[in-house]
Amino acid sequence: MKNKTVYTTGEVATICKLSQQTIIRCFDNGQLKGFRVPGSKFRRIPHAELLQFMRANNIPMDGLSGDKIRVLVVDDDPNIIKLFADVLTADGRFEIATVQTGYDAGLMTQQFRPDVLLLDYMLPDINGNVVCKTIRDNPELSHIKILIISGMVDPAEVNNLKDAGADDFIKKPFNIETVIERMVELVGK
Repeated sequence: MKNKTVYTTGEVATICKLSQQTIIRCFDNGQLKGFRVPGSKFRRIPHAELLQFMRANNIPMDGLSGDKIRVLVVDDDPNIIKLFADVLTADGRFEIATVQTGYDAGLMTQQFRPDVLLLDYMLPDINGNVVCKTIRDNPELSHIKILIISGMVDPAEVNNLKDAGADDFIKKPFNIETVIERMVELVGK
């Protein structure tokens, strides 16, 4: 079940080593969040909600394969892209994808379904506010944590970014270990 973004109650039962009825009860009473398939009674559980449920109930994560933090790095500077690609790949806890424009960030977010978006504020085609708002306006992407990294330090603009949906802001130049720690904190893994 590697890289799945949404699970059935049967898949969740297998992962959690519980009965499907227990999973259905947890879903129906709100302990396990998800949605029903329109026009049916089928329940579906997004990956982020499954992780939260497993953590809240001290269920071992070994039933989940591919439980790496998925990071999409969006920056127009090839050196920053290479730095993150090298360091995050070597770390072993991360699966990484990279793009250099806001437009490509939109496409890759839909395809890759990251847990964290590392986003440069000033991109060649669009600014970070638009990317944040676009992601926050899509309920299927609401689990994504957005970490802005930028040399821009205007406090009003930082507040605008947070209002648009950014979870946090780190100023360039940055300490890569600080960025990694913050990503892990945001995702809660």
